[in-house]
Amino acid sequence: MRFTLRQLEYFVAAGETESITRASERTSISQPSISTAISQLERELGVQLFIRHHAQGLSLTRAGRRLLREAKALLEQAEGLYHLAGEVSGQLRGSLAVGCLVTLAPMIVPELAHSFIAAYPESEIRPQEDHQEALLERLRRAEIDVAITYDLQIPNDIAFQPLVSLPPHALVSEDHPLARRGEVRLGELADEPLILLDLPMSREYFLAMFMREGLEPNIGARSAHQEVVRTMVANGHGYSLANIRPRSDQAMDGRRLVRLALAGDFRPMAIGTATAARINKMRLLSAFEAHCRACISDRHIPGMVAPGEGA
Repeated sequence: MRFTLRQLEYFVAAGETESITRASERTSISQPSISTAISQLERELGVQLFIRHHAQGLSLTRAGRRLLREAKALLEQAEGLYHLAGEVSGQLRGSLAVGCLVTLAPMIVPELAHSFIAAYPESEIRPQEDHQEALLERLRRAEIDVAITYDLQIPNDIAFQPLVSLPPHALVSEDHPLARRGEVRLGELADEPLILLDLPMSREYFLAMFMREGLEPNIGARSAHQEVVRTMVANGHGYSLANIRPRSDQAMDGRRLVRLALAGDFRPMAIGTATAARINKMRLLSAFEAHCRACISDRHIPGMVAPGEGA
């Protein structure tokens, strides 16, 4: 046999997503590497697996559809061998596809993955970032094993284990008239431009805060990128609302942001681990969840200021 399990993994990713670009995002491997692996697999097997559409992705051929089913089964068997070996030897080994909410990933994932691999050297963490709606769907499709995310609209088919609760706060520039207040009411900011983090479910959470207070937000700008929001606020374009507290109070351009506590009884968001509710958890996944419980709490959150650390 002159093809590898890795080539099969890339083929499955491309076949399920019907796109080299999305397969690259799922596997965290460059697009040229994905394309090369698939071409080598086609040459080795002597069949065409895909029809390539210029600028419109891929379509599986008839042979490709049949081989996709077999490749997925073979990969599952190979993964099972890793877990069996771990059971026999007492060591945990194998790979985990770990999804993370895109706003949390830059802070939490690097330290968390590094410490887990240090504890379990035979393991591999494959991080994948996305917004809440997409993470939940990828759990259902078994594209990821676990997600680190918020408790936003968690459906019954997803099991969520909360780890730490984060109350919302306001962000303003350091020269904002209210920057030295420490605490504000949402009504004091409502007439100013809101720089809204525009991600599915996150935006509904923040907009619901205004509805609760009987206020109408003045949305000055929207962005799906957290650092764009923070930099716009730091440059005086308006204020924003957030739950996370990065350890740095600077935006990407070096300008400083000021955090203001929000007076009132607003619903916090909980960071936790999410998995498909009806799966049989392998030991490696259970170990990762335990590691998350040990590393994420009121006293410590990787890359962030935890509630118990004070101001």
